[in-house]
Amino acid sequence: MPEPEENLWLVCHTKPRCEKKFAALLQAEKFEHYLALVQSVRRYGTQTKRFTKPLFPGYVFAQVSTDLKARIYQQDLLVRAITVEDVPKFLRQLEDVKTIVSSGFELSVMPLLTKGRRAQIIGGPLHGLEGVIDNPANPKGIILSVDVLQQGLLVKVPADNLRPLP
Repeated sequence: MPEPEENLWLVCHTKPRCEKKFAALLQAEKFEHYLALVQSVRRYGTQTKRFTKPLFPGYVFAQVSTDLKARIYQQDLLVRAITVEDVPKFLRQLEDVKTIVSSGFELSVMPLLTKGRRAQIIGGPLHGLEGVIDNPANPKGIILSVDVLQQGLLVKVPADNLRPLP
């Protein structure tokens, strides 16, 4: 007797600017999925353009049965698929995201910055430098280490210019 198919929730990391195409593939395959889209407004001189863009660039959430997982790779839109370990927690957070997106409130994605976590500066003249997060509750910046002197430099950097490192 064949084993019952198991459904996995996956965090699908797409190739750049392929989120909507990948979501269309999931729709065609009838896989449950969610692509968080938000409204964006751009002004070009006298023109105003409105469009939707992914809230989490490069990511689509999908539920796929293990025996059909290979089908999500059929159009070469996917970089990798990461299996969700704590599904109940993930589903609660996904519902929260859906509620926030549908509320119409203005929102932006911020990295989770915790004290002591390594981070990289991603904007401004210090782009590329790495250091340790000082205190996200009362952010004063990032500490760049000078190991040979056993000292660090506290640099005031806005949180949106920091990317947490693994």
